[in-house]
Amino acid sequence: MEDRQFRNAMGKFATGVNVIAAEVEGEVYGMTANAFMSVSLDPKLIVISIGDQAKMLDRIRQSGRFSVNVLSCEQQEESMRFAGQKEFEDQFEFDRLGEAPVIKDALCQLSCEVYNEHTEGDHVLFIGKVNDLVLKEGEPLIFNCGKYRRLEALEAVAK
Repeated sequence: MEDRQFRNAMGKFATGVNVIAAEVEGEVYGMTANAFMSVSLDPKLIVISIGDQAKMLDRIRQSGRFSVNVLSCEQQEESMRFAGQKEFEDQFEFDRLGEAPVIKDALCQLSCEVYNEHTEGDHVLFIGKVNDLVLKEGEPLIFNCGKYRRLEALEAVAK
């Protein structure tokens, strides 16, 4: 199968949109991602997947810490900024949660330390131990078939 065909197949799975952030020597970096999931409740672990050519890979390794920020449907600009889809003149201001930089008003902010890492194919999976979190109300930003989307509640069908 061709790479494009595989990417299109994976794009059929709707995902939330996250910004991964890490700080190295006082400088904060962010990257839009959708490869994120929970792993364990005890200890509280999550996993993110970072391409082996991404600049964020070495930044997370240097820092030993990162945040995962689940974006709301009002935060498409933040997603586009950290995906490099749109240029901005202003410097982005991060908030802090514990020792990690976070995106203000994200639906979920997770402050993590690197617990483990695994190289699989052309990506590195970082297992993060969640040290702190903040939750907010709102609707998530969704990505599906190459487009940003919103959730829509469906009524249950009675049998």
